[in-house]
Amino acid sequence: MMPTVEVLASQAPREIFPGFHGRFVHSERMTFAYWDIESGSLVPEHSHMHEQVVNMLEGQLELTVDGHTRILDPGQVLIIPPHAIHSGKALTACKVLDVFSPVREDYR
Repeated sequence: MMPTVEVLASQAPREIFPGFHGRFVHSERMTFAYWDIESGSLVPEHSHMHEQVVNMLEGQLELTVDGHTRILDPGQVLIIPPHAIHSGKALTACKVLDVFSPVREDYR
């Protein structure tokens, strides 16, 4: 398989939740979601079959996973297990890289 190069700037962002604008790269087994999040935006409580690794790049994001709330700052990484109930709120404008495994077909 030939390596591929994705140019994020060539993708129009998609608003998945109000205030969550994402650009997506898919490998054979993973999805990389590059988020620009507006301050005050909410992710409603939900769960999915994917393992999710949240990489905070800029801003502050409050996440609640299985009833435990944490505030994430730049440089912090949070691993959300498959099927864990989680929700969140952007305390400031944020840039986040989420990595999902397996691939998020709903983000294609």
